[in-house]
Amino acid sequence: MVIAFIGGGNMATALISGLLANHGGARSSTANPGLTICVAEPDAAARSRLLATFDIVVSESALPAIEDADVVVLAVKPQIIPAVLKEIAGSINPAQLILSIAAGTTTHAITQRLGPEQAVIRAMPNTPALLRAGITGMYAGEHCKSHHRDQAQRVLEAVGEIVWVEDESLMDAVTAISGSGPAYFFLLAEMLAEAGTRLGLSREIAARLAEQTCAGAGAMLKHSDNSAAELRRRVTSPGGTTEAALNAFAQGDIGELVYAAAAAAQARGAELSRLTD
Repeated sequence: MVIAFIGGGNMATALISGLLANHGGARSSTANPGLTICVAEPDAAARSRLLATFDIVVSESALPAIEDADVVVLAVKPQIIPAVLKEIAGSINPAQLILSIAAGTTTHAITQRLGPEQAVIRAMPNTPALLRAGITGMYAGEHCKSHHRDQAQRVLEAVGEIVWVEDESLMDAVTAISGSGPAYFFLLAEMLAEAGTRLGLSREIAARLAEQTCAGAGAMLKHSDNSAAELRRRVTSPGGTTEAALNAFAQGDIGELVYAAAAAAQARGAELSRLTD
């Protein structure tokens, strides 16, 4: 499979690293049979970094990169997408998969510039993908075949798990939960550390307790066969300290607050998507 990345930023770098690692290593092309990666990156410093890190083909413009590509990954900022699509419009064919990881960019925004029969998959990875611990929500446009889905999965599974949605409007909900979700988690860790300092702990100790507690709880949830609700019940002794804390959360209606936050993110995502159409 030939994969062309348009843009060589952090998420593209994470995907390239994951793909090459799955094929035996980042430096040796002979260790990666059947996989060729090309990157189009206009910034000279970024090109140098990519060449120093990976055994891949790097070009300044998009056209050489996409020429023989099975998959073209749009890994640029959403505001640059129109210019990129204009550049490649005459050189892409409908059978080539356009895999967009540009936030808020709809499949319609892409097909109206490349043609209505273009195979397009929209993906929303999240930042833990940088550690190959991400999860990506994906939506396949109407002209995608099963092999296009397989190709997209191969790319995104290199940095974590994936889920498919069958209604593109749900991608805004995906963004609200997993795309923006790491920030919510970081906020919780930040607020726990702040609470610790208010309770008398040093800032350093409070931060270490909060960070490792969040990381450990996340690992427990990831590797347990039990749901988050069940794990919560198991650490909540009747009449104990955890129950007292959870009661305080309930009095503040934390469930509605989290829903309101996610709904606000979803609404903003829908608004940004309409701007790209």
